[in-house]
Amino acid sequence: MENEVFLTKEAYKELENKLQYLKSEKRIEIANKIEVARSFGDISENSEYDAAREEESALQQEIAQIENTLRTAKIISKSKVDTSQVSVGATVVVEDLEFKETLSFKIMGSFESDPTKGLISNESPIGKALIGAKKGDIVEIKTPVSKMKLKVKDIKN
Repeated sequence: MENEVFLTKEAYKELENKLQYLKSEKRIEIANKIEVARSFGDISENSEYDAAREEESALQQEIAQIENTLRTAKIISKSKVDTSQVSVGATVVVEDLEFKETLSFKIMGSFESDPTKGLISNESPIGKALIGAKKGDIVEIKTPVSKMKLKVKDIKN
């Protein structure tokens, strides 16, 4: 069974637009490159032709990957986020028990995660550990560098 991918409506639409661009304009651009490279003569020793064919192959892989992502995507609805426990789409406020520091994370799907903006993936060590936690729970997280203990202070939309 394929893994679900969590996306906001905006990210889903962005992927749909990118897919449309790749299937239309980008395909035509690469087809033109292949045609020009063929016009150079013998394709058995034609590096331009080989490069264009490799670009075409990479494009097909990207199209297939986006189609798969869209097919398995689960849309995160801001209004339907369950705030009784940490889930994808929720913003969770935690206290780092070691450093006595308050942190805030929004749990997103991996496609939209950006740790520099506080958007962490549900597949990251912190995201995985927090999913399902309730207000007041203490979760222990094993990161590649250390262990963390976080206390869930609040869960919001």
